[in-house]
Amino acid sequence: MKIAIGNDHAGTEYKFQILAYLESKGIEVINYGTDSKDSVDYPDFVHPVAKDVENKSVQLGILLCGSANGVAMTANKYQNIRAGLCWTTEIVELVRQHNNANILCIPARYTSEAETLLMVDTFLNTPFEGGRHKKRVDKIPNCQ
Repeated sequence: MKIAIGNDHAGTEYKFQILAYLESKGIEVINYGTDSKDSVDYPDFVHPVAKDVENKSVQLGILLCGSANGVAMTANKYQNIRAGLCWTTEIVELVRQHNNANILCIPARYTSEAETLLMVDTFLNTPFEGGRHKKRVDKIPNCQ
């Protein structure tokens, strides 16, 4: 599996924890995020992740910023992206099961490190249920 990750300055610490966790599981990670705590503009780090997920050069993406709202809004501008803003493992399960989310957006200022790693694990290990949800998900990119 190959994952793209991006973050702004608020997500740097958690990004390093996620990188170590994913690499310990043998998952290849492309790091598009800043490695600094100096203020940066989150869209600069979202676009490469969303492009990689959309063109299928990676299977999934992970984005982090302070509230995760900005990264989610930016990623969801892409036609085939379903970026879910999550702050609990239960929400992560639902965005995978019901919405087939392909990017996990984590609010670094509102989750703990332990919760964040559990959310990443849940994101990777929860399948899309399909069925009645597929019909709904298929309607998402058809906005006119």
